[in-house]
Amino acid sequence: MQQVKGQDAQFIYMATGNNLTHVTGISIFDPSTAANGKVTFDTFVEHVKSRQQTSPLYTRRLMHVPLEMDYPYWVDDEYFDIEYHIRQTTLPTPGNWNQFCDFLSRYHSSPLDMNRPPWEMMLVYGLDDIPGAAAGCFACITKIHHVAVDGASAISFFSALSDIDAEGTPAIDLNSFSPVSSEAPTLPQMMKRALVNNVRSPIRLADTVMRAAPSIYNLIQSSLRNRSDTNKSVPHTRFNGEVSPHKTFDATSFELAAFKNLRSLAEGATINDIVLAVCSGALRRYLIHHNELPKEPLVAWVPINKRSSGSADGENPGNNISAMTAAIHSNIEDPVERVKAITATTKESKEAKSGISARLMTDITKHIPAATQLMAAKLVLNSAVAAGVCNLFISNVPGPQMQLYMAGARQVDNMAMAPLGQGMGLFIATPSYAGKISFSVTSTRDIMPDIGFFVTCLQASLDELSALVSTEVDHLPKKTRKKKTNQKRDDSQ
Repeated sequence: MQQVKGQDAQFIYMATGNNLTHVTGISIFDPSTAANGKVTFDTFVEHVKSRQQTSPLYTRRLMHVPLEMDYPYWVDDEYFDIEYHIRQTTLPTPGNWNQFCDFLSRYHSSPLDMNRPPWEMMLVYGLDDIPGAAAGCFACITKIHHVAVDGASAISFFSALSDIDAEGTPAIDLNSFSPVSSEAPTLPQMMKRALVNNVRSPIRLADTVMRAAPSIYNLIQSSLRNRSDTNKSVPHTRFNGEVSPHKTFDATSFELAAFKNLRSLAEGATINDIVLAVCSGALRRYLIHHNELPKEPLVAWVPINKRSSGSADGENPGNNISAMTAAIHSNIEDPVERVKAITATTKESKEAKSGISARLMTDITKHIPAATQLMAAKLVLNSAVAAGVCNLFISNVPGPQMQLYMAGARQVDNMAMAPLGQGMGLFIATPSYAGKISFSVTSTRDIMPDIGFFVTCLQASLDELSALVSTEVDHLPKKTRKKKTNQKRDDSQ
């Protein structure tokens, strides 16, 4: 029997009609390298079938405990049929970037069937006018519930589907995976474990709180100082407003080499710091344009992967993350000083000198009893954001840097969409792949109706930083840009 972990379960209990809690991966493929220059729907389904043994995620569903007295269990789906999980569609002519983003926005806004294994794929053909991709490309859009994966385990999931050449040589050793059976528990077994878990959970919770006591004390003191100074530590922005069910998406890609060079702007800066700096500069430009830039710095919730280096967790997908809150210093005009301030802030957050609120909450959710978390998840995790923990999510997940293929088709791009939360209406995911890094932006139509303009702000922010480093940057490969018009959208689509 395999029970859902507390940190995973929060994504079940947080879900609402307006805020679904699945992640959506978007990969674009060039079929010209495949046999006969195309990848049919049946060929793709057979390819996924051939890799099905690499993760139990494919064939197991959730089994809930009566009255939610304990966390659900993962059990084998006795009716599993892979063809119910993979579908296809074709974009209408001309098959451009704007149409593709509209389709992604609607697809990400629709729920998964939670009576089946919580994943599905959609093949989108007819991508004939996508910047950076040849005519005739197709996309594989994979939607997976967050209860089953985090960013790192999602990378492992996709790696097992990938090949290193068009001939079908697997990117990882498929023999390293062994079959995993998830037997359904009986009702007496569930009740017995529920009793034990509900007794143990408060003890574990108390232990977590006691270990964090010094940090909690510092957090309280800091909050009191902020109140006495009549200053808000986290400003209220348009991103902290009501989140509607109508999501919107846009993205752009840059050369990863540029981010490595930009680390020279501040001693000790990491690529993640530069990612935060580019986002900060873009948000500053965007909010100035709307006359909404607050005097206080915006604060980002930044997930931290807690897996050891090289850990795939193929047999135990799920969430193994913590998080930090970090001021991204959008109030600093000078871009170099902004990078230096971000670098110093993230260092303090990682050392638990600041940003403890996010990390403490993610640690506590591992130990809250299921019945308590069912009632408290929305309050603790959603309302805390609205109450002033952060303004947005920024998630940097390093991906494979080698050229990959799937069913013979060459992968040319990789993007991602993530859940929003009440009071947190902006998520910037930055997956990297094959020397490029994608800035994938998820918001809502009400919060960011001009999402295309924000993407141009990301480009301008990177250009501003690039102009400040040595002239060697001028010789870097040209950045890939995806252009998107701000044309009015038809909400009925």
